[in-house]
Amino acid sequence: MKNIHILHNPVNDTSNEDELDVLEQAELIENALTELGYTFQRAAFDLKSNTLAEINKLQPVEMVFNLVEAINDSGKFSYVVPALLELQKIPFSGSGAEAIFKTTDKVLCKTILRFHKINTPDWAEDPADLVSDKYYIVKPISEDGSVGIDDATIILGEKIKMIPKDFFAEEYIHGREFNISVLGGQEDFEIMPPAEMCFSEEYYVSKPRILGYKAKWDETSPEYLNTTRSFQFDFSDNELLIGIKEIAAKCWEIFGLNGYARVDIRVDNHKIPQVIEINANPCISPDSGFIAACEKKGLTHIEVINRIIKASK
Repeated sequence: MKNIHILHNPVNDTSNEDELDVLEQAELIENALTELGYTFQRAAFDLKSNTLAEINKLQPVEMVFNLVEAINDSGKFSYVVPALLELQKIPFSGSGAEAIFKTTDKVLCKTILRFHKINTPDWAEDPADLVSDKYYIVKPISEDGSVGIDDATIILGEKIKMIPKDFFAEEYIHGREFNISVLGGQEDFEIMPPAEMCFSEEYYVSKPRILGYKAKWDETSPEYLNTTRSFQFDFSDNELLIGIKEIAAKCWEIFGLNGYARVDIRVDNHKIPQVIEINANPCISPDSGFIAACEKKGLTHIEVINRIIKASK
């Protein structure tokens, strides 16, 4: 019987909602592992205390389910855990260190996308490179979960005089937004049904249509209450849906993704899909978009976790 260690970033009473969410992910995984007949332990990964060495003393690590999204409160170093596991030749869930590194650094990710002729919104790290009459989202280079993003971060190019260190400005695409979840191994993967994030016409009539922090995490906020996920599409969307699924598959292959991932896409005024983010370690809590997409495909959370485990290496 395989013993699986679930690793996640440390949380405490002062942690934000996006950080606490990892506990719900861990609980979902534990429930699935129980049904699948695995033994398991859970530990918070702390680079200073060398968590891997400590848990290895208690019981040999046969596999790690990696939920570590940040180290020292920074998403920039999320590749460290898969890198350490690769060095120790310990199988683990999800993508490897190189894929995590390339997709976590959003500027690097966008540069790679452009090299492979995949559309992504224009961006800049220097205000001098911005177009004066375009709107931009000033966002962190290496943070997920819409951390630091709200209406105030959308600014006209001519008004951006300074971009903080570790931030960049990405052109704001005022169009439809889609999430495409992918499940499986590097060579044997499956695209889940695309989901569209729908913004209430009444509430967002004069507001930017973005999935900011409140829309994702503050369940009492108007942003959250006026943003919904939909898997229902008209026949006229068929060509678009085929296109964005093909883009998600290309991203999976280009970045060497594994286990599970999510590709976020905006569609501009010319109906051209633009990749805004590749999440190689997406949230898999019970109410997450990834699990919702898998359920739409007919998969239970137990089947999802089992397939992620089977793809581990």
